[in-house]
Amino acid sequence: MDDQTRTEIEAAVFRRFVQHLQEHPEVQNIDLMILADFCRNCLSKWYRAAADERGVALTDPEAREIVYGMPYGVWKDSQPEATPEQLAAYKAREEAKGSAQ
Repeated sequence: MDDQTRTEIEAAVFRRFVQHLQEHPEVQNIDLMILADFCRNCLSKWYRAAADERGVALTDPEAREIVYGMPYGVWKDSQPEATPEQLAAYKAREEAKGSAQ
């Protein structure tokens, strides 16, 4: 596979991944952090960093809107508070990461 085709496939996969996250707002960021050690905010930071590397000015709010499909505040206001169980699972994951390093 040539580099151009690989890049096009990767771009299509990324767009589909972002679309999937936008279509499933019931999957909370804390759940993503617990299970995969990244969330939509991480993804938006990676997006902004990649833009910066290419000389494209993009703010954090702009990158978040690309990933969330709406202003971050609107999305956040629609989300329930993390449950005590989610917070405990997140804390346990962070502690396990810390002890593994």
